[in-house]
Amino acid sequence: MPVISETASGELRTPRERARAQTIADIVRLGRQHLAQHGAAALSLRAVARDLGVVSSAVYRYVGSRDELLTLLLVDAYNDLGDAVDAAVESVPAEESRARFAALARAVRGWALREPARYGLLFGSPVPGYQAPAERTTAPGTRVVIGLVRILDAAYRAGRLAERGPSAVPAPLAADLDAIRRELGVEVPDALLAHGTLVWTSLFGAISFEVFGQYGAGTFSAPDELFEHHVAVLADLAGL
Repeated sequence: MPVISETASGELRTPRERARAQTIADIVRLGRQHLAQHGAAALSLRAVARDLGVVSSAVYRYVGSRDELLTLLLVDAYNDLGDAVDAAVESVPAEESRARFAALARAVRGWALREPARYGLLFGSPVPGYQAPAERTTAPGTRVVIGLVRILDAAYRAGRLAERGPSAVPAPLAADLDAIRRELGVEVPDALLAHGTLVWTSLFGAISFEVFGQYGAGTFSAPDELFEHHVAVLADLAGL
C-alpha cells in the first residue's frame, strides 16, 4: 500500500503525486524565467527541459505542449495577481469603498510593474497560434474585475454609491448587464455597472500604457502622481 501524507489543505497525496506536483511547479518557475527573458512567443519546452536538467521527452510527461505551458503560466499569473489584489483590498475596512478601490488599483499597478513580462502575457498582444482554454482561464482571469464589481456592489447596498451621468442604457446593453448581475449575484443598477466597466477598462489601459512605455520616454516625470490622479478620477466616475 502506498505511503500517503496530508497537505495543509487536507488533500491526501502519495509521494509520487507530490513529486509530480513539484516537477510541474519547477517547470512553471522556469517557464516564468524564459517568459521574462525571451517573451511568450519564443517559449520552448525543450529549453525548459534543458534548464531542468532532463531530456525533453521527460518534460512532456508533465506538460504536454508549449500551449499547455502557456496555459499553466496564464493561470499562475492570474492567480498571483488576484492574490495580490485580494490581500490589498482586504487590508482596508469594508466600509471604506473608495479606499478599497484605490487599494485594488495600486495592487494591480504594483504587480504589473514588478512582473511586466507576466502582465504582458495576460494583457498584451496575443501569442500567435495560441488560444487560451476558457474552462481553465476564465475563473482566475476574472478575479480582479469581480473584486471591483463587489466593491461597487457593497457601496451600492450601503447607500454610498452616487449615480453619475445618464441613468438609462440601451436595451441590448441592459440585457448584458442583467446577465452579469445575475451571474455575480449583485444589485448594482445598469448605469452604475456600465460606469464600473469603463472604470475597469480605463484602469487597465492606464497601467498598460505605463508598463508598455506607450506614454513615450520622458513624457511624464511623475508616474506615481499621474496614476494617483487617474485613480481619483476613476473613483469619482464610479461614484465612490
